[in-house]
Amino acid sequence: MKTIGIVATLLASTTAALLMSATARAGTIASGVLLVGSDQTYPPYDYVDGDNKPAGFDVEFMTAIAKAAGLTAKFLDSRFENLIIGVGGDKFDVIASTLYVKPARAQQIDFIPYMKTGVSIAVSANAKRKPVSPEDLCGLKVSSIKSAAWIANLQEVSQTTCATKGLGQIDVREFPTSPEATQAVLSGGVDAQMEDSAVLKQAVTATNGKIVISSTSTLYPVIVGLGFKKGNADVKKTVTDAFEKIKANGEYDALLAKYNVSGATDGEFKQAVSGTN
Repeated sequence: MKTIGIVATLLASTTAALLMSATARAGTIASGVLLVGSDQTYPPYDYVDGDNKPAGFDVEFMTAIAKAAGLTAKFLDSRFENLIIGVGGDKFDVIASTLYVKPARAQQIDFIPYMKTGVSIAVSANAKRKPVSPEDLCGLKVSSIKSAAWIANLQEVSQTTCATKGLGQIDVREFPTSPEATQAVLSGGVDAQMEDSAVLKQAVTATNGKIVISSTSTLYPVIVGLGFKKGNADVKKTVTDAFEKIKANGEYDALLAKYNVSGATDGEFKQAVSGTN
C-alpha cells in the first residue's frame, strides 16, 4: 500500500511539474490563462452578447488559440486607445481587437497577422450628401473611433486634395467607442462616419437602417494583427504554434468563412509593417 502511495505521489508531482513547465514555456502573466485585451464595443469582432459574455470573431479566434495551446482564454475589456499601453504594461498577454498593422504600431509592439479587412463610410439614411470616397469627405465632419489607423489617411487627404481644391478640410471627430461615433451621425453632430466595413454593416442592422453605407467599395485595405509586448518571445511563440494547429485542423478557415473575412499572407504583412502596401 505504501508503494502505491509513493507512486501516486510521484505521478502527481510529475504532472504538476509538467504543468508548471508548460506554463513557464507559455510565458503568460497568469498560470494556465491567456489574458486577451480587446475593446468589447466593436461588433462583429468584439462585443458582449445577450448573456453578458464576450463574443465575436476575435473571441472565437482567441478561444481556439488558447485551447490549442492548452490554456484558457480570459478576455479583458479595454478602450481601443489604451490597448497598446495595456499590453506594454503587462495588463494582458495579447491584444486581439481588430488592430490594424501599421509601421508606427510595429515600432511599439510585435505582431502576428491573422486577418485582412478594410473600411467604409456611413451616413444618415436621409443625408443629402452620400460620400463614396475619402475625397468626398472634404468640408464634412467625420466621426471615428479614437486612435483609428485611417485617421492619418483622412488627414492626408484633407491636407492635399481638399486644400488644393479649396473644398474645406475634413473635420475628424474622435470618440472612445464606435457606437458613440455612430450616435454622432444619428444625432446630426457629424456628417459621416468612417469605420471598419464589417463593423459598419453591423451598425446598419443595429440602427434598423437609420444609417447607410455610402461608399461602394472597401477603402484602405489593411492587415489585422495580434499585438504582443516587445520582446515577449515566449507568449508570441505559444500563440504562433497554436495558430498553426488551428490552421491545420480547419478551425481557422471555418472562422474566416463564418465572418466573411480573409486571411493575410506573409507578403501582405511585410508590406503593412513597412508601409508599402
